This record gives sequence, structure tokens and C-alpha cells, in this order.
Amino acid sequence: MRHQLADTFRSLRVRNFRLFLIGQLIALIGTWMRFIALDWLALDLSGNSGAALGLVTAFQLAPTLVFALYAGKLADRFDKRRILQICNAIWFVLTATLAVLIMSGNIQLWQIYAFSLVLGVVSAQEIPTRQAFASELVGPELLPNALALNGATFNSARIVGPAVAGVLIALIDVGPIFAINAVTLAVTVITMAMMNPAELHRPPKAKTNATVREGLAYVRRRPDLLLPLGLILIIGGFGFNFQVTLALLAKSEFGVGPAAFGLLTTALAVGALAGALGGTKRRKRPGVYLLLGAAMGFGALEMIAGFSPNFVTAVILLVPTGFLMVFFAQAANQRVQMGVSPSMRGRVMALYVMVFIGSAPIIAPLVGWLAEVLGPRSGLWAGGALSLAAGLIALIYRSRRRNVVVSLERRPRPHLVFAEPGRTAISFPNGSKWVKAA
Repeated sequence: MRHQLADTFRSLRVRNFRLFLIGQLIALIGTWMRFIALDWLALDLSGNSGAALGLVTAFQLAPTLVFALYAGKLADRFDKRRILQICNAIWFVLTATLAVLIMSGNIQLWQIYAFSLVLGVVSAQEIPTRQAFASELVGPELLPNALALNGATFNSARIVGPAVAGVLIALIDVGPIFAINAVTLAVTVITMAMMNPAELHRPPKAKTNATVREGLAYVRRRPDLLLPLGLILIIGGFGFNFQVTLALLAKSEFGVGPAAFGLLTTALAVGALAGALGGTKRRKRPGVYLLLGAAMGFGALEMIAGFSPNFVTAVILLVPTGFLMVFFAQAANQRVQMGVSPSMRGRVMALYVMVFIGSAPIIAPLVGWLAEVLGPRSGLWAGGALSLAAGLIALIYRSRRRNVVVSLERRPRPHLVFAEPGRTAISFPNGSKWVKAA
């Protein structure tokens, strides 16, 4: 047991990574509390409008679509740790200001939109920088484990944050939650300052004339990067809209309060945490069939969850849905991160973040509108159907181009075998275990 635990958390032996993870866990708990409070506040101020909720999400994510590629260029040129400190300090000021407005009783819906937009501008720089910074904390050998633990931290916060937020909204309203988030953001600034820069695994600085176009050309030449990016674009945009769909499902379909809304989000996060921990043993770049299988499995489960007959069934189904959501997202992230040159990582990860998060400003209002027209459940079943279709189409397209033969083997237990001419066959779901081709 000790050996298994040591292997699962092996990246924590690195002091800089420990500090990073502690700061992230505390800040993300506060940030998830803020997400729940902001959604609930937007629904209250707009009269339970799904379109308004979609706009709040869109305003937070739209700047990523515009600024992410330039942010990746800055991340490749400058000190990533300093950039992250500055971003979190700005967030602290923004969140504290909003807390004062809410608790003074002067908050209006347009102010929520404005706050979400400015928050999104800072996020456009912070997220790709943080993604690229992971490799500097631990180096290439520990990178798969560090990425998995980072995902586990994110999803641990998704469990604790929404649950605490749901209770606090019922007890003390939304204003104090933003004040708590401001304090947690300050902790991140402090832990970043405590790191030892000499122990960071920094790649050579990008040349001063390095361009965004270089990064795009680099990805365009790499089909192994284009596939996960394409899947993330569709599945991240349509399938991962739980911030919109669960709030509407809780309030409009099941007629429950904020505490129960927090439980839905927590159920999703419990599965997500398990999915993140499931990748901690990974030491190699995830295979393409593992990625495709996770994508299709997630889509099928989300579609089923959309037809949940009652609240309890929805909570139960969201656990395995959350598992495959993060298992897929983490496999896509690792496949991209572990396949790029260190000097290009900032720009490539910026493109990853842009297609993952930047698609939401266009799609989130559409999902909100669809939920108003077809009912709150449609956001889930439609997103799941599109995610399933994306994975299936990618599998068929790749199989035809490479003349892949797919067979079902029943022993030693049922599994699929994908055989490509001239290459060793691979089995799924044991996607990392290669078998000899016939």
C-alpha cells in the first residue's frame, strides 16, 4: 500500500510542485465556490434566464478565444511564475471588489456581465501559462504524474467548493463567498513567491521574434496533435457545459435549492476526481484509441444522464460521467503536452486552451437557448450525442485512412483489438498494453 501511494503521489517529492499544488487546491476551492455563487446570483437577477446564465459563462470565456494565442507567446518568452502571480493578484482585486458590491446591496446584472468579462481577460493569460508551467515544476519524467495530480487537485476542489458554496448560499447568501475567494487567491500569490526559481526546469527562452504563426504551423504539421485538439473543440464546447446545464436542471427541472444544486456538481466532481487519479500511474503518452474510447464513453453516459427520471438518478449517473469526462480531458491534455517541443509548449497549450475554453462563448449561449426551447435536459442529452458522434466519426475516419482492422476478442476478457498494417496491434480498454499483431 505504501509503495502504491508513493507511486501515485511521486511528483510531490518536488518542493516547488508541492507548493504549487497547495496554492492551487486552496485557490480552486474558493474559485469553485465563486462559480456556483456567480451562477446562482445571475439566475436570481435575471429571473431564472438560461440565456443570461449562458452569457455569464460566455463573458468569462470569450477573451480566451481572442487573446489565448498571444498569451501563449508571452508564456514562452517571459517568466511563467511571475505571470501567474500577477494574474492571481488581479483576480484578488476583482473578486474583493465584487464582494463589496454584493454585500452593499448595489449589485446589478450588467455588473455581473462586466466582472465576468474582465475575469475572462485575465484567465486568457493565466490558464495557458499555468498549463505550460507544469513541465517546469517537475521535468519530463514526472510530467504525466504531475499532470494527473494537478487534475486530481482541480477535481478535489470541484467536490469541496460547490458543496460548501451550496450550504453557504443557503446560510449567509452569496456576498461572503466572493470575499472568501479573494482570500484563497492571495494564498496562491504567496505560495508562488515561496518557490525556488533555481530548481525550475526551464526550457531555453523563445527567440524574441517567435510568432504565433510559428506555433500554428507546428501544430498543422502534426496530425497526432490535431486529433485531440479537434475532439476537445467539439466535446469541450458541447459536452462540458455543465456550468450551464446543471444549474438549469436543478432549478427548472427538479425544482431544488442551492444545496441540491451543489450536490449535482459534487457528484460530477467525485467521478472526475476518480478519473484524474486513474491517470496517475501513466508513464507514457496516452494512445489514440484510449483517447477515442474515453470520448465515446463520456458522450454515451452524458446522453443517458440527460434522460434521468429524477434528481437521485441524475446524481448517480453524474459520477461515472464525471469519471470519463476527466479521463478523456486528461488523456487529451497529456497527449498534447507530451508530444510538443519545450520551446513551443506555451503556444501549443495556448491553442489547446483556446479550442477547449474559447469555443464556449459561442456554444454556451446556444446551449442556454436550447435548454429554454427544448427543456433543461436537452443541454445534457444533445451535448452527449454530439460528443459520442465526434468520437465515433474520428475513429471511423482514422480507421479508414490507416486501413485499421477492428476485432472483438473474448479472452482473457472482452476487449477490442485495433490492428494497423505494418504496426503492432493495440487492445482497448487496455490502451497502454500492446499485443503482437497476427
